[in-house]
Amino acid sequence: MRTELFEPDVTTGELELEERHSLRRVAGLSTELTDITEVEYRQLRLERVVLVGVWTEGSVADAENSLTELAALAETAGSEVLEGLIQRRGRPDPATFIGRGKVDELRDVVVASGADTVICDGELSPSQLRNLEQQTKVKVIDRTALILDIFAQHAKSKEGKAQVELAQLQYFLPRLRGWGESLSRQGGGAGGGSGGGGVGTRGPGETKLETDRRRINQRIAKLRREIKAMRTVRQTKRSRRSTSGVPAVAIAGYTNAGKSSLLNRLTSAGVLVEDALFATLDPTTRRTAAEDGRVFTLSDTVGFVRHLPHQIVEAFRSTLEEVAYADLVVHVVDGAHPDPEGQVSAVREVLAEVGADRIPELLVVNKVDAADEETMLRLKRTWPDAVFASARSGLGIADVHAAIAQRLPRPAVDLRVLLPYDRGDLVARIHRRGQVLDTRHTDEGSELRVRVDEHLAADLAQFRL
Repeated sequence: MRTELFEPDVTTGELELEERHSLRRVAGLSTELTDITEVEYRQLRLERVVLVGVWTEGSVADAENSLTELAALAETAGSEVLEGLIQRRGRPDPATFIGRGKVDELRDVVVASGADTVICDGELSPSQLRNLEQQTKVKVIDRTALILDIFAQHAKSKEGKAQVELAQLQYFLPRLRGWGESLSRQGGGAGGGSGGGGVGTRGPGETKLETDRRRINQRIAKLRREIKAMRTVRQTKRSRRSTSGVPAVAIAGYTNAGKSSLLNRLTSAGVLVEDALFATLDPTTRRTAAEDGRVFTLSDTVGFVRHLPHQIVEAFRSTLEEVAYADLVVHVVDGAHPDPEGQVSAVREVLAEVGADRIPELLVVNKVDAADEETMLRLKRTWPDAVFASARSGLGIADVHAAIAQRLPRPAVDLRVLLPYDRGDLVARIHRRGQVLDTRHTDEGSELRVRVDEHLAADLAQFRL
């Protein structure tokens, strides 16, 4: 009998013998879906799934929260969750993810529940995928493939679809041995014989694997060129907004935290709101104004999740850069979630990857009407500068408005100008892009004390007092 070595866990002490030798069931994960709509780019069909996680660190609550989130992801993808299992290990098994002796137990659960798919809470290597499929006799996918499938279902714009396809191809390329059979084929040569496809087709040709790899690499190169062109368009729009002097505010946060709902509350944007993970993939930008009249833009962005696949971060970099170029990030947190602190850490990790961690941040704890009082007290102690609100009921939305206005960048130049009464266009520009601090009407025109940006200050130079 082989003895397995385990690393001691600093949080919970040495691994308990009983935990090591058992798969732990996570209660309350079973779901049932009644309505499934076929969506373009969909790759995984309605399936009956068993979830499997490896608990390597942290508390049992952390492990169960992770598997509960995986269940929500699976349900969003259109699957019915039958069972959720966790194994306590020092690290995932390099060959089969869970312990080799536990694969037989997993197979028994699959047979007993009638499942046709196993979803693992982690990114599996090609060999782990192959070994698990061979031993469980059902399809095995990992967390990354599941998230990619959800993104594929929800992408609507040309840019969103291209970004998702690029991320999927980058993921599938090293796993081609397991997944390549579903890809299109191109015939090889006919060898040295007299038959085959005739002149120009004889020769060694390519193996199916080589052909698939070449076609995928060609497609990846084409998608990267297309996304680069779209990125240029996005940068042009950003520079136009920057030149106009309109501050940009980006709404970021964990998936399903209520970002689109908050955008609708703040701007009446009419953006799709759905109780589903990754309902928003295509950024929406709307103009609105603070109470003092300053105009600014609000952009909704793609939601984040723990262990967001690096392929997604890379493919969606041009979209995520909307946050990096903002003047303020409104970070929305789900106050009713079991682990809001973990959500904040996951979002800040992704923001750092795209260079947005240096942007001023306003933390908005949403869904306060659905959270218990004890949680609210804890979060107020943890984040004393946060604003607590509910986009659904409207509670605290005025506080969010005021907090955004307070943190918007202030125009830099103070001027006193005398504007003729026939230059109402300049007065309107000052109200739109700056601040009017004082007004006095004289026979010659309107005498204003204003605070504006450098571009507008140059246009007002001839009217200075």
